[in-house]
Amino acid sequence: MSDYIPPASPRDEVHGYVYFARLCSKVRLRSSGALDPEFEPNMGKAMDAWTCQFLHVDYEDLKHVILDGATDEQALEWCWENGKRPDEHELEWWSSYMRNRGFRDDFTEKLVFRKEEAGWQDRDEIQSFFDYLDADDGRL
Repeated sequence: MSDYIPPASPRDEVHGYVYFARLCSKVRLRSSGALDPEFEPNMGKAMDAWTCQFLHVDYEDLKHVILDGATDEQALEWCWENGKRPDEHELEWWSSYMRNRGFRDDFTEKLVFRKEEAGWQDRDEIQSFFDYLDADDGRL
């Protein structure tokens, strides 16, 4: 990833919410020019979109809150005020769902494709998209 800065790990949590820190990090890095352009096609889509759907907020609105200077915690609190604050059980479900995307589910074929595309078909430690993202960012 040359001189670009990788975004936060999808495993990093904000008040117990996985992936949210990564979403915020990507928005900030993109704005500063430090995010690899390979991220551009998926900004606001896939896991970004699922996160916003879970919190019942619009990605573009959240992006503006982040770019206006909100910390990750403040951005999440904005989501709770303007969307939905899921209860403890919903958050447990969400965390499990996100951590395991690509492992024996409807995204397994996509994960296998991405691993092959990266030349990682023999990397058995990559079992989920969180694993893939951390490997792609140089953390795994």
